[in-house]
Amino acid sequence: MPQVFAALLAGTLFGIGLTVSQMINPEKVLSFLDFFGAWDPSLALVMLGAVGVSAVAFRFALKQPRPVLAAAFQVPSRSDVDGRLIAGGVIFGLGWGLVGWCPGPAIASLALVQFESFVFVAAMIAGMLLFRLLPTR
Repeated sequence: MPQVFAALLAGTLFGIGLTVSQMINPEKVLSFLDFFGAWDPSLALVMLGAVGVSAVAFRFALKQPRPVLAAAFQVPSRSDVDGRLIAGGVIFGLGWGLVGWCPGPAIASLALVQFESFVFVAAMIAGMLLFRLLPTR
């Protein structure tokens, strides 16, 4: 049960951060991506802050013998770049650039009860299910 509470707390904090930074506002995100138009660089500060906090937190956390609420750390062992990784990155980037949402902000935006949020999240879930149906090699 402590893991569920910690996940709820972390997700809530993440959602609040996305809301305060306006990452759940597709127009704000799209204006950040519009380098040759009405470019709004403010989200770069959000990203730099997130990277900075993550760098410090991961460095500190991985020096601990084990996580507080788990038996061991779950650190990825693969570091290779393959076609599936590149294709996933391209699809993610195209989706983000076309509509201004990525998964976290889209889920957080459901709290605003906007039709577009529900359509995006439904399409995202459909894409995840479709991916599971594809052969692995």
